[in-house]
Amino acid sequence: MAEVRDVAIIVLAIESIVVGVVLIFLVIQINSLIRLLKEEIKPLLDSANETASTLRGTTTFISDKVVNPIVSVSSFVSGAEQAVKTLLGLRRRAGKDVDQTSSE
Repeated sequence: MAEVRDVAIIVLAIESIVVGVVLIFLVIQINSLIRLLKEEIKPLLDSANETASTLRGTTTFISDKVVNPIVSVSSFVSGAEQAVKTLLGLRRRAGKDVDQTSSE
């Protein structure tokens, strides 16, 4: 029984050494990953943020210089069109009323 106990202790000791070595390897790999994130990924994110900022500026410029004037002109034309239709519609109705009263 003592021999089995001694063998079990030796196996556990070897297993503990292997687990310790694996843990050290994992810590080194995590450190390497952190360094990669700082050196490689952060510049990519900064570049993406810069691109997004440029895109925001471009859309604001296009909105101010192209879209808003087109909307303003379109609104004016639509309003003028409705005004003309309303004025011509009133004249037509007035003309129809005159024709109906003259035929009686």
